[in-house]
Amino acid sequence: MKDARICLVTLAVDDLERAAAFYVALGWVRTAAGNASVVFLQGERMVLSLFGRKDLAKDVGVSLEGNAPYPSIALAINMASEKAVDRLYDQALDAGGRAIKPPEPAFWGGYSGYFADPDGHLWELAYNPFFRLTKRGHLDLLRNASEDGAA
Repeated sequence: MKDARICLVTLAVDDLERAAAFYVALGWVRTAAGNASVVFLQGERMVLSLFGRKDLAKDVGVSLEGNAPYPSIALAINMASEKAVDRLYDQALDAGGRAIKPPEPAFWGGYSGYFADPDGHLWELAYNPFFRLTKRGHLDLLRNASEDGAA
């Protein structure tokens, strides 16, 4: 049951700063995490990720050209280790998911992969050594996870 959670919802956006300002105005808190391609905004129990549309396509390994299906949203589950990412990825494929990008070391220093559920919704599984999870697997980029008893 611990893996049955969403840590991040990633929206593909055309203008990263405009999108970030919009969500900050709605009460999300912009965090120090992120870079020129992605902004992370902390909510109550999850994180909203804004990813430049072209950069997200590159990360997933899909093209924006032609009629290739391209989702504008990705859901993410952050895991406590690379092995946990691999385990849940295999479990998703065994349950009928479709492999999009097998888990591998990521350019940002972590480990991630993508699969699509049977209806084509995109999911990322990630181990991010820079993001700590609480004991219950929640991602909180504003507080030190040890405050919630994270390992």
